[in-house]
Amino acid sequence: MAFHIKNPETDALARRVAALKKIGLTEAVHTALVHELEREQAKPSLAERSRDFALALRAKGNPSRGLPVDKDFIDSLYED
Repeated sequence: MAFHIKNPETDALARRVAALKKIGLTEAVHTALVHELEREQAKPSLAERSRDFALALRAKGNPSRGLPVDKDFIDSLYED
């Protein structure tokens, strides 16, 4: 299957990588895409980042300094 790089800068980058590594253009593009995919997949997901943020936030908290959460406190949140 043919693959044509229409962007001159991208074409030049692919050719530079191929020349530096002494490999063909197809292999240079393939290797670059494999590495980029691996890099993206190694990033933590949004759920993992959210969990880590929540855990870090909880670790910074001090429950002994918090206000008691009783009915009066909750009702005070909704008073005009």
